[in-house]
Amino acid sequence: MAHNPLVSIVVPAHNAEVTLTRALDCLVDQETADWEAIIVDDASTDRTPAIIAAYVEQDARFRTLSSCANCPAGARNNGISTARGHWLMFLDADDWLDASFLTKMLAALKTAPDAVAAYCGSRRVMPDGALTPASIAPEVAGQPFETFARRCAIATHALLVDRETIVELGGFDVSLRSCEDWDLWQRVARQGTNWVMVDEPLAFCRASPNALTRNSRQTLADAEIIIARGFATDPRVKHPAPAHANGAISAGGRTASEALAWFALWNAASDCGSGGGSINPQSLRALPARRKWAREIAKVTFDGLMVGSLSVPAHMAARWDRFGGAITQLIIELGKVWGDPVAGRRVQYHLEQMLLDADDLAAPRRLARTFGIRVDARNPTSTELSEEIDQIYAYLMMDGQIGAIVQFGVLGKVTRRHWIELILNFLPQKDDGADTSSTLAAEALSTTTERRPDPDSHFGKLAQLMSEARELVRSSADATQPLPAPRRAPASSGHDKDRKSFWNRYFATEDPWSYSSAYEQEKYERQLEILPAGPIGRALELACAEGHFTRQLAPRVGHLTATDISAVAIERARARCSDQPNVEFSVLDFFADTLPNEMELIVCSEVLYYLEDLAGLRRIAKKFVEALAPGGSFINAHAFVLRDNIERTGFDWNTFGAQTISQTFAETEGLVLAQSIQTELYRIDRFCRLSPDYVATEPVIDHVPVRAPIGIGVARNIVWGGARVLRRAVARSERRQRIPVLMYHSVADEGPAALARFRLTPAAFASQMAWLRANGFHAIMSEQLELSIANRQPFTGRPVLITFDDGFQNFADHAWPILRAHDLTAEVFLVTDLVGESAKWDAVSGPPTRLMDAGTVRRLAAEGAFFGSHLATHRAIDGLSSSDLAAELLRSRMFVERWTGRPTTAFAAPFSVTDRRLGRLAKECGYRIGFGGRHGPADLNSDPIDLPRIEIRGDRSLDDFVATIEAVLV
Repeated sequence: MAHNPLVSIVVPAHNAEVTLTRALDCLVDQETADWEAIIVDDASTDRTPAIIAAYVEQDARFRTLSSCANCPAGARNNGISTARGHWLMFLDADDWLDASFLTKMLAALKTAPDAVAAYCGSRRVMPDGALTPASIAPEVAGQPFETFARRCAIATHALLVDRETIVELGGFDVSLRSCEDWDLWQRVARQGTNWVMVDEPLAFCRASPNALTRNSRQTLADAEIIIARGFATDPRVKHPAPAHANGAISAGGRTASEALAWFALWNAASDCGSGGGSINPQSLRALPARRKWAREIAKVTFDGLMVGSLSVPAHMAARWDRFGGAITQLIIELGKVWGDPVAGRRVQYHLEQMLLDADDLAAPRRLARTFGIRVDARNPTSTELSEEIDQIYAYLMMDGQIGAIVQFGVLGKVTRRHWIELILNFLPQKDDGADTSSTLAAEALSTTTERRPDPDSHFGKLAQLMSEARELVRSSADATQPLPAPRRAPASSGHDKDRKSFWNRYFATEDPWSYSSAYEQEKYERQLEILPAGPIGRALELACAEGHFTRQLAPRVGHLTATDISAVAIERARARCSDQPNVEFSVLDFFADTLPNEMELIVCSEVLYYLEDLAGLRRIAKKFVEALAPGGSFINAHAFVLRDNIERTGFDWNTFGAQTISQTFAETEGLVLAQSIQTELYRIDRFCRLSPDYVATEPVIDHVPVRAPIGIGVARNIVWGGARVLRRAVARSERRQRIPVLMYHSVADEGPAALARFRLTPAAFASQMAWLRANGFHAIMSEQLELSIANRQPFTGRPVLITFDDGFQNFADHAWPILRAHDLTAEVFLVTDLVGESAKWDAVSGPPTRLMDAGTVRRLAAEGAFFGSHLATHRAIDGLSSSDLAAELLRSRMFVERWTGRPTTAFAAPFSVTDRRLGRLAKECGYRIGFGGRHGPADLNSDPIDLPRIEIRGDRSLDDFVATIEAVLV
């Protein structure tokens, strides 16, 4: 009984005398010997039959067949019909395999007994013998049918496949003149069986000017047939997997038309590479124009060019003159088909980047938009550029070695001075005795101070753009308005050596505590409610400030002495109460001065926090007892402070509060608590001085809500529900190397479902800010972050940088009030050309959200919000020309400065998209800080012009938010 080999290898050959020997020798060299090779001579008229005969005579594993199929598909089918092995593979006469191919493929199949096929990576071999990088498709192992429904992801001979499956499926389709292997792999995959991957390039494909793949019309026509089959039922497959019976899934835009467009793109690029005619760009219409696909489109284009031009990547830029015009025109036409020239330019930039990344720049490479060059770092010379070039890709060479690779946007000629600046910035200078660094630095300084830049140079054209932007801002219809000065009272530390001077400075601004606010007025009403019953003869008000409460208390007493340490405050109080004849005013420091005695009532509210320590409070308590007549009352109103009890709602002040004050007076000899009104934020107590006829009773304690609205000046100091840690505590104890930079977009209850990721509800945002506040975080701005990085200074406490992209009106409506209420601020990046309009870039997802207008920006800036640039139009920068990019950077910065009255040094890239031009060009346009597409915390090693951020998504929970922030603290 004849032995059946493990593997049958079918080799179709037609006039293959030049390459056949190499193909057959690779089989002889296989480490695994259990195979047979069926060489099918397909009507050859050269020496092919003689070569086959010699191998058949020398090695019994070779067999031969004659065929008149005149096509590889028919010849392979003839070989299949006589094959005896369990596994089949198909080796074309101009290709070959690594000697370990069979060993490694069979080993992989042995580990997966249910597998129908094993595949490996491959490399193309150019006519000059140069090898392309390895190629492999991992997605075949995961989703073989969905992959083959759209493209042929593996080389013909990079596969071992079950022979019985191939026979059952009828072998190759002879009606196809090309792509017949793709069609067969698609049918195999439709059955739903397992494929295993060997992640090594074991198959080698010879690229030839005579290959069938260079007939673009035929391959495109055949591909259209195969893709259509992949998205429909296929009666040739008798037992399809249920999931694949009706064809591939078209969800998420992955349609048959898109699959064909990808193939058409590769075909068109290959045509351009070979010097052939360009394909109709309409066949590319279904290609996705979105930014995330630009690099993939460039990769497919690159691969097509590589095959069409018969060039390995390292040689392609040098051969740009052969195909550059055609491929550039194809990409321009693609942009027109999309209706988006910027998207086309983005693909062009990616493609040129790939070409130059693979090149050694042995000679200057002038592509469509990029100029590649080597520059002598010791003696750079000016570089003239054509008008179309707007970026440089350069090797800075030092003594024949690449010292640095730089890529930057250019607007015109690169002068020697420009090169010197780049060399000093990017190339570490060695102390080799030549003192090149000092020489170049001195020359750069002298050329900077000597003259204005050449108008045709990069910096000359940048200066012109700057002048145009300045004129545009100056002539804008939006008139400049001075910002109102923010109201700020001096810090109330209470430790000023001269208390009177401190309080006079405090009252330099009228009504520093918003005494007329509803919140303060409600507190006044409750102090009046707690007055003792019956007539009150002599009353003393300490720290009466500007007399707001004085005016309400006066009608309730016989005679009122109103005092304050500040003469400024007393004068305002006297004017306010001029129609109250029973009030006398005097300047008095109740801590140091003698108090009038025999008072029936003393009122002292919202001031005892300012005493230096608890001993001082106890001394004042005794002083008040002495000033009271027996049976007299002492009333005070003070807020709860976190330092007293961190676990309850309170004000985050560095002092004691109502709890300590009340306890101290309760412990003071001669005083007893008679009545208390307590809210979540403050308590009002009335104490009585004991008298001989005093009858002890339980104090009356009323718990009431705060009904009045709480102004931002009060709210920003409150931590609701208590805190886990105080800011000042972590400021003393914690130093860290990294901080969270949070990226938000929209805060609103409603909006398009497609944008839910970018939208938090106000309630969710408020819960996040409350968590930050309760956990000791304080907000910083990007300039503070940059300063810490520049000085390598660890961050103190728990800083957080909160940023908002786009500048939506809902930031002003919802986010800003929440931030202020939690004593936080944020940096908002504005799209300056669209301020006051709507987010047009989101129109595809639903009604665009309204953007803040300039007046709102001014108001928020005056209230403490910060603003930066989100550029001018919200176009992704990787598709903008360098000139357009510079113009947007300049005018957006100048408009933000106009509206806010502050220097603008920070930008955030729209869509978080950057490229290698952005950082340097942004610096040249006046920025020092930039946020791009990197995700994660910022640290002391971060590049200030390319800082990372953490996106806070609207479809995540508070627990997710907390976990994200806590991970940064670790």
